[in-house]
Amino acid sequence: MHQPAVQPPAPGPHAPGPRPHDPYVRVRGAREHNLRGVDVDVPRDALTVFTGVSGSGKSSLAFGTLYAEAQRRYFESVAPYARRLIHQVGAPKVDSVTGLPPAVSLEQRRSSPGSRSSVGTVTLLSNSLRMLYSRAGTYPPGAQRLDSDAFSPNTAAGACPSCHGLGRIHRTTEHLMVPEPGLSIRQGAIAAWPGAWQGKNLRDVLEALGHDVDRPWRELPAKDREWILFTDEQPVVTVHPVRDADRIQRPYQGTYMSAHRYVMRTYADSKSATLRARAETFLTDSPCPACAGRRLRPEALAVTFAGYGIADLAAMALTGLDAVLAAAPPSGEAGRVLAEDLRSRIGPVVELGLGYLGLDRTAPTLSAGELQRLRLATQLRSGLFGVVYVLDEPSAGLHPADAEALLGVLDRLKEAGNTVFVVEHHLDVVRHADWVVDVGPLAGEHGGEVLYSGPPAGLAGVARSATARHLFGSDGAGGAAEDGPAPGARPVREATGYVQLVGADRHNLRDVDVRFPLGVFTAVTGVSGSGKSTLVGEVLAREVGERLTEPGFPVRRLVEVDQKPIGRTPRSNLATYTGLFDVVRRLFAATPRARERGWKAGRFSFNVPGGRCETCQGEGFVSVELLFLPSTYAPCPDCGGARYNAATLEVRYAGLDIAEVLALTVESAAGFFAEVPAAARSLRALEEIGLGYLRLGQPATELSGGEAQRIKLATELQRLRRDHTLYVLDEPTTGLHPADVRVLLRQLHGLVDAGHTVVVVEHDMDVVAGADRVVDLGPGGGTAGGRIVAEGTPAEVAASGAGRTAVYLARALAARGGPAARGGGRD
Repeated sequence: MHQPAVQPPAPGPHAPGPRPHDPYVRVRGAREHNLRGVDVDVPRDALTVFTGVSGSGKSSLAFGTLYAEAQRRYFESVAPYARRLIHQVGAPKVDSVTGLPPAVSLEQRRSSPGSRSSVGTVTLLSNSLRMLYSRAGTYPPGAQRLDSDAFSPNTAAGACPSCHGLGRIHRTTEHLMVPEPGLSIRQGAIAAWPGAWQGKNLRDVLEALGHDVDRPWRELPAKDREWILFTDEQPVVTVHPVRDADRIQRPYQGTYMSAHRYVMRTYADSKSATLRARAETFLTDSPCPACAGRRLRPEALAVTFAGYGIADLAAMALTGLDAVLAAAPPSGEAGRVLAEDLRSRIGPVVELGLGYLGLDRTAPTLSAGELQRLRLATQLRSGLFGVVYVLDEPSAGLHPADAEALLGVLDRLKEAGNTVFVVEHHLDVVRHADWVVDVGPLAGEHGGEVLYSGPPAGLAGVARSATARHLFGSDGAGGAAEDGPAPGARPVREATGYVQLVGADRHNLRDVDVRFPLGVFTAVTGVSGSGKSTLVGEVLAREVGERLTEPGFPVRRLVEVDQKPIGRTPRSNLATYTGLFDVVRRLFAATPRARERGWKAGRFSFNVPGGRCETCQGEGFVSVELLFLPSTYAPCPDCGGARYNAATLEVRYAGLDIAEVLALTVESAAGFFAEVPAAARSLRALEEIGLGYLRLGQPATELSGGEAQRIKLATELQRLRRDHTLYVLDEPTTGLHPADVRVLLRQLHGLVDAGHTVVVVEHDMDVVAGADRVVDLGPGGGTAGGRIVAEGTPAEVAASGAGRTAVYLARALAARGGPAARGGGRD
C-alpha cells in the first residue's frame, strides 16, 4: 500500500489512529478504478483540494471512494423498504474509511435535465415565487384566489392547455411537407412521408382510397390536399399491389396515416435521433398563440405583483427580480416572509456570478458549471452543519473575476462547520486550499498514487508532481520546462482574411459588429453570460456554415468541438467513436481462422447477435439485484467480462483476441498496431492530444467532458484535411490540468501553423495570453453584456483597461515576461 507523503499530526495527546474525536478522515486501501491501494488522511472542517492530471484518479478518490462510502453508510440507516426506492451507488473498493461525516455531492452531471427543468426549479426559487403570487398577488376584481400550483407550468392546474406548459408549439405546413408542388404523389411530392417501402405503402393506400397519385400536387383540389396532409382519420383499405414479374405480391390491408400525423408521431415518440431530426425539418417552432409563450393559463397570468405578471418576473434577470422585491415590499406577514425568502435565495446565486440568469431559463441551455454553481448556491442557503461537500471543479466555466467570489463561498461553507472536498485544476483554488491531495504522477495505469497530502506549500518539494511544477514553476507561465514551451511564446500571426459579422442580434447580443481573422488563433473572453458562446457557437458558426459552398469563400470546412458525451451508453466507446473499431474488426475478419469460418467484420461486434456473448448481451457483466442493498454488478458467468462468446475469442490477431485488444490502452495499442497505417494514425492523434492512458474499449459513460472533447478533436486531427478549416471550441481547457492544457494547445496552435483557423471561447488567461487576437465581451452578464468592450492583440486588450478581463490578462502577460513575449504585431 502507498503511504501518504505527509502524515497528519496525531489528534491531541492521543496515539495515532482513529479515535471518537479524530479530526481526520482516514482512507486505507482504496482500489477504485486506477487507485492502487491508496492510504491517505484528510482533515475535517477544512477546504481540501484534490489535484492531478486528467485521469490520474483524483475523482476516483473524492467521488468514487469518499462520497460513495458516505452515501452507503447513510443508506444503512434507512429502512430496507425505502432503500429500494432510492438510486444507490455501489460500495467502493476500499479496506476502511474512518472519521467520515455525511456527504453532499455536487457533480458536473453529463446528462442534461429535461426541458421543463429551469433555473427556478433547480434553485427552488420558483416555489417561493409561486407562493408569493398565490398569497400576496393582486387579483382581478371578483377573481378566486389561486393555489400555488396554478402558477406552475408543470402542473395540470397551471399549464396552458394549448401548449401543455411548454410555451412553444410545433406546427407543420403544406409548404414544408410538399416543397415541390409540381411533382405528383407517386413522384414523391409529399417529402414528409417516410422513404422506402413505408412511403410506397402510403402511396398505394392513398391510391386505393381513390386519390389521383399521378396528377401534379398543385392541380389536386384544395380539400383533397388538406385531407391527405392533415386528416386524423386512419381508414383501412384493401391494397392490390402492382405485380412485379419476378415475385408474387398478394393483397393486404393497409392503414392510411396523414403526413402531419406521421411527422408529429415520429418527432414525439421515435427513439431514433436520425428520424426525429428528419421530422424536425418539417416543423416550425413558434410561441404558443394562446399564452404568447408564457406557459400558464389566463387566470394565473391575470394575477400581478408590483405591476408584473409572474411570467414577467420569471423572465427577468435575477438581479432585476431582486430589485423589484426590494422596491415593492408586499403588505401582509405572509407576503413579507415570502419576499425575504426569495431575496435570501437570490443572494448566493448572484454572489456566484449568475445574476444574469432568469428563473425561466431552461436547464438544458445552461453549462455544466452554471448548473453546479446553482446547486452550490442552494446548499449555501440550506445552512447545513457538519457535512462533507464534495464538489467537481466548481470553477469550470468561470471568468477569473467570478472565481474570486467562488473562493469566498467555499470559505463560508467551511466556516459554517462543514468539510469541503474539491476536485479542481484551477491553480488559484489550489493555492487557496488548507490542504492538498495530489494524485498521479500520470494518468490511467501510470497514476493512482497519492504523491502528496498536506498544506499547499509542502507540495513544492514533490518532484514527481505535475501540479507542483505548474504551481511553483519558474518558466514564466506557471509551468515547467519539461511540459514544453509556453504555447504562446511566438510572434503574433498575421491574418490571411476575415469573416465579418454585422448586426449580430441573438439572446443578449445587440447589433454586434465584429471581424474574425482567418489563419490565426482567436480567444473570445468575457464574464459568464456575456454572450461568448452565443457569438461563437451560434452566430459565427451559423454564418460560416451557410457560406461554405459560396464561391471564393476562404473557409472550406467548419468543425465544432464541444464537451457533449460521445455516447450515452456503455456500448459506445473510444474505439467505436473514432472509427478505430472498424479497422480492428476488419483485421480480425481477415485472419485465416475467421476466413476459414466465413466470418465477416460484423462477427467481432459486441453490439449485435453472432459473436457476442448472449448471456450478458455483449455487456460483459450482469446486474445482481439485492433489493434493499445497492444493486451490484458481477462479471458475466459465461464470458467472464470479455463480452464475446468462446468461439469468437478463438480468433486471434498477432496473439491477442478481440477482447484483449479492446483492453489495451491507446499507448500500448500504438505499438501493437504500428504496422497498420489506418489504426496507427488514429492512435497517434489520441496520444498526441494526451489520451494515451485511455483503454480502447473504455465506455463513453466513464469519460469526462474534457476527455470527450479531446477525443472529438483527435478524430478530426486524424483525417489529414488540407482545405482551410475553421475549428470552433467552447472552453476546451475545462476539466484539464495545466499540464494537459499545454498538450492540447500544442495541437491547436499546430492547426493554425498548418494554415487553419482556431476560435476558442476561453476563461484561462494563460491560454488567452498566447492567442493572436482577443475579442472581449461584456462588460457584465445577461442584459449587462452582449457587446464588445475590447479587441486586438492580448497586449492591446490588456493595455486598454476596458472590461473585466483586461486586468487578469495583464497579469498573465506579466507572468510570461510582459507584452514583448507575444510580439507587438497587429493583424
